[in-house]
Order: sequence, then structure tokens, then C-alpha cells
Amino acid sequence: MEYALEDLAYILQTVKRIAIVGLSAKPERPSYQVARYLAEQGYEIVPVNPAYPEVMGLKSYSSLFEVPGTIDLVDVFRRPEEALAVVQAAVQLQVPVVWLQEGVRNDEAVALGKEHGTKVVQDICIKKVHQALKSKGMI
Repeated sequence: MEYALEDLAYILQTVKRIAIVGLSAKPERPSYQVARYLAEQGYEIVPVNPAYPEVMGLKSYSSLFEVPGTIDLVDVFRRPEEALAVVQAAVQLQVPVVWLQEGVRNDEAVALGKEHGTKVVQDICIKKVHQALKSKGMI
């Protein structure tokens, strides 16, 4: 499902806490750069990566199921074939939005989300969308 800019603006205006699955501790990696940007924009970032005890000075969790409290959006930096499992977890945790980063397409994951009322945005960079919406004065 494709979303209009207004829909994406609404999502980015209403979410506060973003769990980033696959967030790397390496500053040169896109996931780290996106997380840093989102943090600078005022979002609360929750790293989810079993390879690191912490990322960006924040406790990193092994899975979405270990994250305490509510999650407003899950941003996914994983291979397309791994997206379905992330969406399944998000559906179980009743996370309203899953964002599959640029290059990550999984129509089965999108269908599962739709079936359970979870919005799934795919194959687009949340940072680029945020910057575009900001430049248009939409957020």
C-alpha cells in the first residue's frame, strides 16, 4: 500500500517513540545516521539489535518483545525476507506503524499489517520523507 504525503505527515506528527530494528552502532551505517537524525528531530529512539548492548548511548534490546512500554513506530533496517517476522511481532505488540526502509519490500508483511490494522510503509527512507515534509512545511 502506498501512502500519500499527507498520510506520512500525519504519521510523523503523531509518533513519539520509534524502535529501530537493525540499528547499527557504527556511525557510518545508514541506520545510525537515520536514528541520529530522528533523535535530533525530537523522537525517542529505542535501539533493537541483539549484537549490541547499547547504541548511541541507549540500551539496545534483543527483540521488540523486550522493549518496555509502548512503541509508536517500528523502523526496520533488515533484509526484505526478515520483514515479515518484524511485522508479526509489531502486530502482536499492537504497534500502529511499521516503516520498512528504502530497499526493503515485502508484500506479505504489508498484507499482514493491513489485515491486523497495522500500517506498513515500505521501501522509502523515513529520514528523506521527514526532510521532504519539513521542507514543504507539512510537519
